[in-house]
Order: sequence, then structure tokens, then C-alpha cells
Amino acid sequence: MQMPEPNPDILARKAELVARLRKVLPRDSVIEDPVETRAYECDALTAYKCPPLAVLLPASTREVAEALAICHEIGVPVVPRGAGTSLAGGALPTADSVILGVARMTEVLETDYDNRFIRVQTGRTNLSVTGAVEEEGFFYAPDPSSQLACAIAGNIAMNSGGAHCLKYGVTTNNLMGVTMVLMDGTVVELGGAHLDAAGYDLLGLVCGSEGQLGVVTEATLRILRKPEGARPVLIGFDSSEVAGACVSDIIKAGVLPVAIEFMDRPCIRATEDFAHAGYPDCEALLIVEVEGSDPEIDEQLGLIEAIARRHDPVELRQSRSEEESAAIWKGRKSAFGAMGQIGDYMCLDGTIPVSALPHVLGRIGEMSREFGLDVANVFHAGDGNMHPLILFDANKPGDLETCETFGAEILKLCVEVGGCLTGEHGVGIEKRDLMAHQYGADDLSAQMDVKDVFDPKWLLNPAKVFPLDVSGARRAA
Repeated sequence: MQMPEPNPDILARKAELVARLRKVLPRDSVIEDPVETRAYECDALTAYKCPPLAVLLPASTREVAEALAICHEIGVPVVPRGAGTSLAGGALPTADSVILGVARMTEVLETDYDNRFIRVQTGRTNLSVTGAVEEEGFFYAPDPSSQLACAIAGNIAMNSGGAHCLKYGVTTNNLMGVTMVLMDGTVVELGGAHLDAAGYDLLGLVCGSEGQLGVVTEATLRILRKPEGARPVLIGFDSSEVAGACVSDIIKAGVLPVAIEFMDRPCIRATEDFAHAGYPDCEALLIVEVEGSDPEIDEQLGLIEAIARRHDPVELRQSRSEEESAAIWKGRKSAFGAMGQIGDYMCLDGTIPVSALPHVLGRIGEMSREFGLDVANVFHAGDGNMHPLILFDANKPGDLETCETFGAEILKLCVEVGGCLTGEHGVGIEKRDLMAHQYGADDLSAQMDVKDVFDPKWLLNPAKVFPLDVSGARRAA
């Protein structure tokens, strides 16, 4: 993976940079020791590593603003970092950049149950947002698989979703306002504790911008009342293509489950060994969950089961208790970790029309045989957000490169059937060079025009999102 050459002038001014930063940040908030900065040399896309110049761990919006102002004056690139769970290299540093992490910014700043919002610092983990309001019968809807660890800052940067996004939407549908610091240290407020802000939808620009426009330090999030109840059903099939066709038929019928999750045999076996969730022995598995009162749940599951039976399932089983439901979801949430016990893998994130699921799953199987690498599929089937896991051996020469080529072909396929390169992981460095496959030159130019407005020096999150030949020309101009 190509990265820009480090700026030797910035490397030479490291001592000056660190000295100035320590005047505005507590001493332990500025990490410069190369041994300690190695912990930040990559995110969850561990195939690529680069130690940063230094790491900054501010604890407030004011400290972020003061640190960014210094970096802006000296011309030091800054890589914003949430919890480092990005699977697309979104928080990979360059050798002449500093990491600015929000891990110490975890406070709940305001909770309003009457108007259904919570305001938090963005270093707070996703799951702990629900933890702060669940005693009052509320929850925060977006639930990525990494929700135990991932930070709200990263969720906003990548517009993360999760298993229940089919009904509740992704981060942008649950984000009401942000406090954001621009690269020059200017603090701006976008949106707020109301349904819609006046004027341009700048909040919509920020959510999903991958740290390219500013550092989000505080977020106002929509919280919802917990439903009366929820119940998942497990539906097993003899093939992935048939499972995909069943998903398409459920959506076409107008039924709106809260979640439809897909797992194929390799993932089912690994997850069952890991979490003992009670999954059936089959080629493909759907987890379909509905919410509401008991009569509503019975009616919805009745419709779903009738649709599933038309596809000759090998097993169709409703959860019989809250404990069984918890085990079913524990298995799904553990899927990525379970696969990691088997070996190295690269997790992709393409999104396709639901109607294209059977074709795309079949084609992925064909490409797996062509490239000689196994693939495990686990994804949010209801909205077509696919997560193929390509297995490879990091110690085998050429395997990583083959895996990357295979992954690129899958993502190109997603675009060709009417989908897009990413649903929730972002572009980062992983899909950066594929952007031209989805967007024309004018499209990319328009996107870079937006970055020019917020970050004229192109110092925020360098070498991400835009192909280097395109972004390099823009920076030089």
C-alpha cells in the first residue's frame, strides 16, 4: 500500500512541536517515546503499520483546539483516532503525523429524556451510551459489532451501522448535533438538541467524513424507548444463494424486521465453537429479529416464517427465552473474533441492492475458487451491507497481495451491481484507490472541494479516502 513520503522538515522539528504541545496539554497527554507510540502504529487493519511522530490524548474540546492550532501553525498532519477499531485503515498514521486520540474524553455531558437525547464526549464507547440511559428504559440504536470497544468519534467518522440498522438506521439517522474543532483550532457547533437544524445540512457532511473535515469532540445523540419485547428466529438453508433469495423476498413483502443477519457455514462453525450459541448445522443461516408486543411479534414472525418455508429451510426455530436470544446475538457479535482464532483475514465492507444478494454471493464463491482463498460471509443482509472475510496466511509470501486483489474484485462487483464501496467501515486506505471505480473525476473533485473549505492545507487524516495521485495534485495546487 503506497503512502506519501514523510516531510523531513516536520521530522526535524519534532522537539519544537512536542515542547509547544506540552505547554497546552498535561505532560502525560503527549507521548513521543517510539516504544510507546508503537501502540498507535495501526488500527484494526493490521496489515499496514507506520509509527506516528507523536500521540496526543487531550481531555476536552479546549485542549483539542489548542493542540490543533499548534499543529496547523507548524504544518504537522493530524490523524484523528477514536478507539482504533477501524477495519479500513482510517486511523493509520504517516511518519510525519501526530495521532490525536479522544480516548480520555468519555463524559456524559447532558441527558434529556423528555426530548430524547444524550450529549457525550466522543471518546465514550458505543455500548456505554446505552449503559448511561438503560435504567430509564432508553437505548442508543446503532450497534456495530465492535460496540463494546468502538468510540462514538469513530462511529461518526465512518457513519457506522450495526445489526439493527435495518429498522433504526445508521449513525447519521441518530446524530442530532456535534461540537467540532477545525484544523486551525476553530470550534464550531453543528445541529443540536432538535430534530432539524436550519440552513445547509453540514451535519450530514461531517457524519461519514472520516476525520477529513475536523475533530468531533462532543455529540448529541438520539435515544429511543426500548421496545416491549424482541424475538429472533434462526432460519437455516442448504446454500447461501437460497438464503439470499429469502432475504430479498422478506424485504419485497414489506415486512420490516429490526434485523436480518447472514452467516455462511465457515462463519457458523467458527462462531459456534467460540460462543456456543446453538446455531444449526447448515450452509447458510439467517438471524431475523422483530420487535413489539407479543401479538405483534407473533404476527410478524408468522409472515416471515411463511416466506422462509417457500425456500425449503433445513431448520426454522424461534428463540424460546431471553437467555436464548442473548446467546444468539452473542454469537453474531462474536463472529469477527471467532474467525480471528482460525487465522488471518481481511474484512470487506461493500453494499449492494438486496435483490442482488443471490448473484453476488454466488460470484464470490466462484472468485474464491479462482483466487484459491477461502471466504466466510457474515453481514447485515437486510440492507445489503456485506462483510466478506477473506482468509489468508500473513506468513506466506504473496498471500496478502492475492487477498487484496481478490478483495478489490469483490468491491468492484458491488459497484457494478448498483451498490457502493462501503456501508459503514469507511474508505480509509483500504478502498482509497478504488474510489475512481465508483466516482468520476468531477465527482471526486467536488468532494475534494468540500475538504478545501474545511481543511485548506490538507493536514487532517492524510493519505485517506482519495487516490494519492488525485489528492497529491490537489495539495500541490
